[in-house]
Amino acid sequence: MRYSNYETLRFAQTGAVLTVTIARAQALNAVNATLHTELSRVFGEIAQDASVDAVVLTGEGRAFSAGGDLQWFRDITPAQLDALFVEARRIIVDLIELPQPIIAAVNGAAAGLGATLALFCDVVYAADDARISDPHVRIGVTAGDGGAAIWPLLVSLARAKEYLMTGDSLTAAEAERIGLVNHVAPAAQLVATAQAMAQRLAQGSRMAIRSTKAALNKHLRESVNLVLDTSLALEKECFSDRFHKEAIEAFARRAK
Repeated sequence: MRYSNYETLRFAQTGAVLTVTIARAQALNAVNATLHTELSRVFGEIAQDASVDAVVLTGEGRAFSAGGDLQWFRDITPAQLDALFVEARRIIVDLIELPQPIIAAVNGAAAGLGATLALFCDVVYAADDARISDPHVRIGVTAGDGGAAIWPLLVSLARAKEYLMTGDSLTAAEAERIGLVNHVAPAAQLVATAQAMAQRLAQGSRMAIRSTKAALNKHLRESVNLVLDTSLALEKECFSDRFHKEAIEAFARRAK
């Protein structure tokens, strides 16, 4: 099977619609080293799959993704940190260059990198009990994994500054009101609703839909080219800052 070599992502295909599920439910789908590496290659692999015309991205269990796994950050080595930021750039670039339309089905919490993954999708459905946030600053690091690029495009620069500098979370209803997500759906119907949209797009003109996405994503590419390398470099610097180290240790104490 094409997607059998993944540990932390599950795949199910119905017709030309591929559903990708982040599968670390025991950790609220927090991104550890394995998941981060797999995210850095999955979108490039899907791009080459001629059998797929639309994608749904969702999370297993109670969360879409709680963001970076703080235990991983606590133990990370300098070499692993270098690799992390190479992968971080590839995740965003491959996601915006994915030719197939991708629909996010945000179940539960989407925080940090989890929010970034959802918001870079083409259409975002949020469960009515979902919450979205980018709390990088609360652990003493720059909102550097793509949030600084995508939030201003969706909700204005002023709102992006407020939410990225405070780390405050939004309910699904508030996220829809300000344009951060497209639609809110009942939690029990969320994935089916997202899959219905994916099926609709998969049944349309492949050339017309993909070319329209490619044209629209010029806006995303401009934002990523302007912001991403700087924000990633600034985030990497923060890993050596005392505030970050203390925040990680505080989290570790609470987790015991």
